[in-house]
Amino acid sequence: MKNDMSRRFHTRVMSSILYSAVITCLVEIFLITNIDMITRYMGTTNYSTSAVYGILSSNNFMTMLYVLLGMGIFSLSFLAMQKSFLDYIGKISETMQNISEGDFNTEVEVRGDDEFSSMAVSLNRMAQDLKELMIKEREAERTKNELITNVAHDLRTPLTSIIGYLELLSQKPDLPQELRCKYIDIAYSKSRRLEKLIEDLFGFTKLNYGKISMKISEVDIVKLLEQLLEEFYPSFAEKNLYYELQTNVSSKNITADGDLMARLFDNLINNAIKYGAEGKRILVKVKAEEEWVSISVINYGYVIPEEDLPLLFNKFYRVEQSRSVSTGGTGLGLAIAKSIVDMHGGTIEVSSDLSNGTVFTVRLRVHFDLNKENFGKIG
Repeated sequence: MKNDMSRRFHTRVMSSILYSAVITCLVEIFLITNIDMITRYMGTTNYSTSAVYGILSSNNFMTMLYVLLGMGIFSLSFLAMQKSFLDYIGKISETMQNISEGDFNTEVEVRGDDEFSSMAVSLNRMAQDLKELMIKEREAERTKNELITNVAHDLRTPLTSIIGYLELLSQKPDLPQELRCKYIDIAYSKSRRLEKLIEDLFGFTKLNYGKISMKISEVDIVKLLEQLLEEFYPSFAEKNLYYELQTNVSSKNITADGDLMARLFDNLINNAIKYGAEGKRILVKVKAEEEWVSISVINYGYVIPEEDLPLLFNKFYRVEQSRSVSTGGTGLGLAIAKSIVDMHGGTIEVSSDLSNGTVFTVRLRVHFDLNKENFGKIG
């Protein structure tokens, strides 16, 4: 491709030189012929003694004049033919200057199919890449600041409570045993919340920056869900929730990272328990197909407003701040879930209404090959 464009460029330059030489020769022939006729005419008339006749009849002077005229005509005709390309180079140079000054919105028009057009395409692509890089860097900086702000707030709240209750216990040794046990239980629950916050933070950071290496193996997704639901039994009982697993197969093996799958559905079930207590029921559905398996986690509690649905998987997004505080959410659980699904080349969707409840649906490939697939992580 490069050689072809280089050949076309040299051909165009040589053609311009040839055309300029032809134009120069034609003009020179025209001038020589006409000046020679004028000189002969003046030699046969009374103008033969004039200074003009003397100049025109001087061979050395006329030779020099023809050479200079030829060079001028050649240069002007060559520049005229190359003017559009010189203007194009000027625009490319101006665009490069703008890019060097930080204006990545500038763009040069692509003309023809030669080295200059190729340069324009590369320049536009470079400007776009730099623009996207700047946007990503600004987003990373914004995310970092947001992370620090949210983490500081979320960690400080339970930590303040823990310190407060421990101070009460240490400063008042004569507290009634019942009250002492109550304060210890509160401090313990706050400590567990703090542990969950830190766990979510580290988990999200590792997923977001690609520091988790996937260990792909055969995972029975039905058995995994059964086990997780059984482990959540105390939480279901505490919230007076009834849970049910519906599946069209008794067993279904998929190729996935078992630990990440457990983390994914742990987050979704935990989210359903937190925000579905009002509905008294949690339903998990498994629909296995030949190439894909769909898992839906449904709660019948609080209905999420439609405008909030597309934002649920964003980092730190909370539908309602007061509910998040009461439930101890970090705003990272669903972002972590989406990252895990993306790492496995699957999809995750959410819908919410009064009749069907709030439904998180995960679709995963039955056969996932980490070496063949190239799915980017979503941060």
